[in-house]
Formats: sequence, structure tokens, C-alpha cells
Amino acid sequence: MAPPKPTREPEIKFTQIFINNEFCDSVSGKVFPTINPCTGDKISDVQEGDKADVDKAVKAAKAAVKRGSPWRRMDASKRGKLLSKFAELLERDKDYLASLETIDNGKPYTDSVDDIHASSDVMRYYAGWADKNSGKTIPSDGDLFTFTRHEPIGVCGQIIPWNYPVMMMAWKLGPALACGNSVVLKPAEQTPLSALYCASLLKEAGFPAGVVNIVPGYGPTAGAAIAEHMQVDKVAFTGSTEVGKLVMQAAGRSNLKRVSLELGGKSPLIIFADSDIDAAVYWAHAGIMNNHGQNCCAGSRTLVEESIYDEFVEKSKQMAEFRSVGDPFEESTQQGPQVDEEQFNKILSYVEAGKVEGAKLEFGGERHGDKGYFVKPTVFSNVTNEMRIAREEIFGPVQTIIKFKDLDDAIGKANSTPYGLAAGVITKDINKAMMFAQNVDAGSVWINCYDMITPQTPFGGFKQSGQGRELGEYALKEYTEVKTVTMMIPEKNS
Repeated sequence: MAPPKPTREPEIKFTQIFINNEFCDSVSGKVFPTINPCTGDKISDVQEGDKADVDKAVKAAKAAVKRGSPWRRMDASKRGKLLSKFAELLERDKDYLASLETIDNGKPYTDSVDDIHASSDVMRYYAGWADKNSGKTIPSDGDLFTFTRHEPIGVCGQIIPWNYPVMMMAWKLGPALACGNSVVLKPAEQTPLSALYCASLLKEAGFPAGVVNIVPGYGPTAGAAIAEHMQVDKVAFTGSTEVGKLVMQAAGRSNLKRVSLELGGKSPLIIFADSDIDAAVYWAHAGIMNNHGQNCCAGSRTLVEESIYDEFVEKSKQMAEFRSVGDPFEESTQQGPQVDEEQFNKILSYVEAGKVEGAKLEFGGERHGDKGYFVKPTVFSNVTNEMRIAREEIFGPVQTIIKFKDLDDAIGKANSTPYGLAAGVITKDINKAMMFAQNVDAGSVWINCYDMITPQTPFGGFKQSGQGRELGEYALKEYTEVKTVTMMIPEKNS
């Protein structure tokens, strides 16, 4: 395989709204800037969609999914072939797409390449499901023949975040399209460029007009218009718990559309004293620092058994000190900038809150460099569960290390949060691992590893971390209506 070819200044090919397989300007004529977080400079202006543009996109999506349309009549196996073709095009253009992701999001180029590969894998996975989302025959009482049909819901609104722009698009498009739905997707205003380029690839792959429509814009305008639209049949949202609640309210006020939500997290990673401490330090570091800490399931609470606490803190501090922060196009860089100035300031405000509340700052907690939105990897010790840095989602490279006494104490502290997205445990004792896995309130539990997500494994949260599941076969249920058909069996002629 040829090595990836980064482009520090990739040509910006698409900045318009994508509706009915065509790029167009916004109805209002307004634009908004997308910013390079490495420098704070504008990359380009993007057409700003709002309610009027969402109305146009929904009209196109509604026409595309109506009964008798080419998309609705298409063989399920053909839908799978289109998804496979899109996956091929992602791979073909991975170097360009990764460069686009890096200038718009700030993540290291090598991570961006990995994200494109992972997104392609997701599309291929759902390509395989397109003709396998089948119903059942049911032995109902009486002289009846009963079966179920799995039908598309219809128009699906999808609102995706900025931390994994292409991957979050793939997670949502894959099952929705495999099930035969049409989509109106809003990328995050911080990172619209890769989604708009992917729109051109979807057209090239051969998806009919109106099947996928992409409307860049802001949450309170374009996002809200999708959530409350009377012709949108389902909305999927990934983002904060606060905004997720607004999406649910909008769905209830409008047409009671189906809702799936993947929301915030404050996920615990439990380190027992019997662990290989160097491996445990590595997994804990990766669990919070990957993607600059901008990860909904980040292991943002590191709970360490008290007998190894001091040693663990010292080794974690050393690992943070050696983490390479800087130019995301350099191969040696492990961490680029946070996505924007707002996120940068938010993280540093949490650092100050941690110090004020009595946590010990072991390393970091300040700007890296003199431009852009870089934050040094940060490690806090002497953290208690009552502190803001242990309760609230920071969404940055801030490791909070909390002490626990035994298994019961670890489970109690792990569950003392309104969130329940993910959890991890590092131990050589399988009994402890399984006891923790059964008793922690989390949608994903990783044992002796962390954040190991594949296309086949369902992902989603308990409690205020959301509802519904993405990935795996479970995601198909989020985009399927089940129709029961019962027919009377005529009596046998005498």
C-alpha cells in the first residue's frame, strides 16, 4: 500500500449546500467561515443553510423515498452495491479527505487517514446488510398466516458532530441507506468541508437524486429546523446531552418523529492493583488523550486502586510529558489543536476549576505554542468525585485520577454520574472484570483495553448518554419500521 500523501493546503472544492444531487447556494445568500484550528485563520466561507434550505432538502428527500420512486423500488442488493461503491471512493480519495479533515478539525493527519479507512469499513459492513434486514413468519393462533416486513422509516434527519466528521457521517448514513431511507444531514458548523466533498462521492457512486442531502449550518437554525420538521420521520443526533434534550423536545412538539441520541459521557476506566501497571498507564493515557480528548466515550475518569495510586500517577505524568503536540501534518505528532477557540477556552476554564477545588495539577493545563488552539496534555491527581472536573464533560486532553479502595467502591464511584456511555476495567482477575462489567451502568464495557469499536459492535449509552444504538445489526432497528401482515387461511373445501 502506498504511503499517505498529506496536502497542507488542499483545494477546497465544495462549499455549497447539496440538495437533489446538485450543489446550490443558500436561499438567504448567507455564508459562514470555517476555521483552521492550527492557526485560527479562515479556510473558506461555506453556504449557510437554515429553515428554508432544510425545507428544500426535505422535499427532495421525501420525493426520493416515496412509494414507486427509483430508490424505493431498487433491489436491496443494488443498494448494497451503491454503499460498496461509496466505500471504494472513500478509499480512493483518502489522502485528499484526510488532508481536508486535518485542516478543518486539527487532528493528526495519520489519525485522519485511519478515520477514513474506518468509515469505509462501516459502509462496507452495511452494504452487506442491505439485503439481509428481513422479517419473520409468525405462528399466530387461529387459521392465520402472519409475517412481518421491515420497511424504511422515510426521511431521516441526521445531525453529526465535529470530532469525527467523516466517521460520524458513515455511522449514520450506513444503516439509514442500507434500510432504504433518504437522508437530510447537517454536518457540524466547525467541520463542514469533508461532508460536502463526500456528497460529491455519493453522487459519483450512483445514489439517486434526493437520497442524501447535506445542509451545512448552525444548530439553532438548520439543526432545529430538521428536529422540528413535520415531514422528517426520524432524527438521529450525536452531541451534547443539553442539545439532545432539545432535539427530543422538538420531536415531541412536531410529529412525534422517531429519535436516536448519542450524547455526552464521563466514562470511568478502573485500574486494579493486580494490573500490569505499564499497560494500564498506556490504556488510561490513550483512553483520554486520543483525538485530543474530544471523544464522547473518552476514559475521562481514571479510577485507580489506592495501593498503586502514587506509582500510577507518576507514570501517567511521565507519559503526558512525552506526548508530542504540534503540527498535525508531521508524522511524529500525536496531538494537534482543539477544534476551535470556544473549546480551547472551555478546557482551560475546567483546568482552573480543578485547581480551585483542590486537585493537584501534575502536568500541563496551559496553552501549547503561541498560536492556534493547542492545549498541553493535562494530568490531575487528588481528584474526588465531587469536583467539577470529575462530574462534567470537559471534552479535552485532561486526565483526572481518582482513588478507590475495592471493587464495591470502584463500582459505586463509576456509577455516580448521570452519564452511562462507556466504561473500562484493567485487571488480571476475570471475576473482578466480569463483576464490574455486569454492575456498571454503561453501554460499552472494555476489559483490558479501551475504546475498541468495530463496525460489528453496537455503540450507545445508558441514562443521559442517550438512547438507541449505532453500529452492528442493532443500528438497523433505528432505521426500520416493522409492519405486521396477517392473512386468513381459507377453509379447505369439503
